[in-house]
Amino acid sequence: MNMEQITVFNTADTAVTKVLYTGRVHVTGGRDGYAKSEDGRLQTGLTPPGAKGTGTNPEQLFAAGWSACFIGAMQHNAAKIGIPLPAETSVDTEVDLATGADGFLLQARLRVNLPGLTAEQAQQVVTAAHATCPYSKATSGNINVQIAVTV
Repeated sequence: MNMEQITVFNTADTAVTKVLYTGRVHVTGGRDGYAKSEDGRLQTGLTPPGAKGTGTNPEQLFAAGWSACFIGAMQHNAAKIGIPLPAETSVDTEVDLATGADGFLLQARLRVNLPGLTAEQAQQVVTAAHATCPYSKATSGNINVQIAVTV
């Protein structure tokens, strides 16, 4: 079989110094399909939002990834600025699949829980995390994002 690779678009204009990790996932069937990571750690059925079925959906996967990454960014930045993060630190993320004038779009809300920190400490940590989290960077200026913080 002769296969020709076609690049539809490439928006990579950021210079990459070093690749730290590459997640590889094979998906079949789209929103009514199946996703499996190369290492087999992720194996899940996919179901459209609100549909009957046992699978998850891309919006839930994106929300989970962003939440985990955001906590990592808070841990990294809090350590740099000398603010100890509470053990109960958590992020509740909602990702909406919506429509607008240009068709389908996403928007997100992150509720960051930092019990025990002062409002000023929480603001410092969350602002730094939002500036450094790769998911936050990827969505910056592209989708509506709201971040609320509870201390």
